[in-house]
Amino acid sequence: CAGIFPLHMKFTLRRPDDFHVHLRQDADLPAYAREAARRFARVLVMPNLAPPVIAAVDVDTYRKAILADAPGLEPLMAFKLLPRHTGAQLRALKDAGAIAGKVYPEGVTTNSEDGITDLRQIWPLMGVLEETGLVVCCHGEKPGVFSLDREERFLDEFAETASRFPGVRLVLEHVSTAAAVRAVRSLGPNVAATITLHHLEITLDDVVGGMLKPHLFCKPLAKRPEDREALREAAFSGDPKFFYGTDSAPHHKGKKECAAGCAGVYSMPVALEGLVDVFDRAGKLDRLEDFCASFGADFYGLPRTTETVSLEKASWIVPDVTDGVVPYRAGETMPWKLAR
Repeated sequence: CAGIFPLHMKFTLRRPDDFHVHLRQDADLPAYAREAARRFARVLVMPNLAPPVIAAVDVDTYRKAILADAPGLEPLMAFKLLPRHTGAQLRALKDAGAIAGKVYPEGVTTNSEDGITDLRQIWPLMGVLEETGLVVCCHGEKPGVFSLDREERFLDEFAETASRFPGVRLVLEHVSTAAAVRAVRSLGPNVAATITLHHLEITLDDVVGGMLKPHLFCKPLAKRPEDREALREAAFSGDPKFFYGTDSAPHHKGKKECAAGCAGVYSMPVALEGLVDVFDRAGKLDRLEDFCASFGADFYGLPRTTETVSLEKASWIVPDVTDGVVPYRAGETMPWKLAR
């Protein structure tokens, strides 16, 4: 039932991890990194910058920049995994502190023009990936396919890869369909998935069913109500294969409200407050800590966090614009807020 906590009550949990976040770069980095540090202990930072994080030196440089701007945040580093990587380069990336390689299919999201067309293209690297323990994170969409079908069409090659290489851990990122939930559950313990806040709440109707709402436009697209229900069931289920990755992706207001708007939802300003709200309304707050502070760490082989964060049942209004970006749920009243 909704609202199981009375007004002014606090809810405390171990400080969560975000296993999929975009912090951007250069002048944009400080504000977005500090916003993440308010909520999360650790964040897995996506590498699709311009130029991208590909080599060991890129990992080191980007980590230092994040730590300089948000010293209270622990960045978990990822690199863009490409078929041209050599075994020596992958070992150097591991030595530089990277924990994951991110696979981007060609042209399906921001800065993915150099991506792969088939997951089999990285099969020659699987031996080194297993040796180093690097996790393979997949943006699970098939290039060249009708947009609503891209995730489902990606699942066959994802399942084949996971089954052929059981010693390599793979994460299907920001799942958006019931088919993806079924696929992750059907595969072995080397497979997991992240789920975003916005995919737990919206469907395609929220984006284009009435007036066009560009700030809800994301990749993969939000899908049907039955897909959203499958994602919610997975998040609430206590199944360790599913954990939190916000995919918080800030784009300046002008780059969303234009003729060719960028894909991405900036959910970080409500990333924890909104998640608590979703679990509270479902009567599943007892499942929240595992979803956002246990299962991801366990899958990545990291110790669980020991610090805590508290939220209080108190209303506040999400700003219309923050740091040049229209955030998720802008202008709405939220029932939970971070406690001081």
